Amino acid sequence: MKLSIKHFGPIKDAQIDFGDLTFLIGPQASGKSLSLELLKLILDKQHIISTLRNYNFVLSKTNASNIIDWYFGEGLSALFKKDTEIHLADKDFSPNKLLEIVARQKASEIQKETVFYVPAQRILSIADGRPKNFMEFDLDTPYVLRRFSEILRIFLQGGLGNPDTIFPMRNRLKDAVKKSLNQTIFHDGKVVIDQSGNQRKMKLEVDDMKIPFMAWSAGQKEFMPLLLAIYCLSGPPSMVVNKSDYQWVVIEEPEMGLHPLAIQSVLLEMIELMQNGYKVVVSTHSSTFLEFVWAFNNLKTLSEKKFKTALGEMFGIDTDTTAFQLFHQLKNRTIRTYYSGKKEEDGVTFIDISTLDAFDPDKNIAEWGGLTSFAGKSSEIVSKYGNEE
Repeated sequence: MKLSIKHFGPIKDAQIDFGDLTFLIGPQASGKSLSLELLKLILDKQHIISTLRNYNFVLSKTNASNIIDWYFGEGLSALFKKDTEIHLADKDFSPNKLLEIVARQKASEIQKETVFYVPAQRILSIADGRPKNFMEFDLDTPYVLRRFSEILRIFLQGGLGNPDTIFPMRNRLKDAVKKSLNQTIFHDGKVVIDQSGNQRKMKLEVDDMKIPFMAWSAGQKEFMPLLLAIYCLSGPPSMVVNKSDYQWVVIEEPEMGLHPLAIQSVLLEMIELMQNGYKVVVSTHSSTFLEFVWAFNNLKTLSEKKFKTALGEMFGIDTDTTAFQLFHQLKNRTIRTYYSGKKEEDGVTFIDISTLDAFDPDKNIAEWGGLTSFAGKSSEIVSKYGNEE
């Protein structure tokens, strides 16, 4: 499925042909989040409008500006310009599409949601150890954060079966992933639900102490909402969050606060989501994900058996474990990478750098959108000056 964007906010031109797994890289404020939020708006516009109505937002039938501001954030209806052109799968999209839904949709209708969106600001979804509800946020908070927090709140209340411990848990993560997350993030600590106060809150149980959420390490706090999102989409089905409704999973900057080994574990979860049939889209500043893509590109010509063995060695996963099955027929999946940092006078252009070819004459491709440029320069400097006394 291809998303075409022209003259939308800072984006001059973006042509993103999504694979089974797609990475977006580029500097801050180069349009990555806007393009992904736009994707959700197009695919889930009916669900978004019915949700806003459910929370008593007054929607105009003649002007879509207030809907756009409530979705992207206050004042961001100006993202749409006179010459904005947007197409998804060759179908055009404009704010008028939202007005058409407002006019014909019954207020009581709740449409299915197809995009599970994990925003970069996800740490703001958890207030003092509990996910906030939709209306606890300021009105200028982007919709994707409000909605994500609400999903976690509902899921934590009833989707896990009210357990006392939410990490580690059985039937939610592969053993190899749990072991890695324990070693790199939780260090034999348990994330428990504490009910000593008026509210159920997450606390970290270590050495007979129950540590409140705000006293956790930065990495632990950043990771917890992402872990809950993974729980929503994996393991036994839940009545409160129907994972079978979703077709897309968008994750922004999953590497935040994480050790490289923990990032590898998150990558394994992305592979599992992809193997379970979701289209996974990730925005990132981490070279770890692209190192995997580079290896994938170079190994996919191997036989199925050798390919799986190679990836097992890469991730440190034994062939006789359930996690090893994540690599079955993985080489037949499509992985694409786009760079959003090619700035021009009138905006940013997205370019396809999926080959990650280090010998490509285009530096954007050869240097993986700048993620390897410093490493390359460091090697040159060491080579130039390292032998001098």
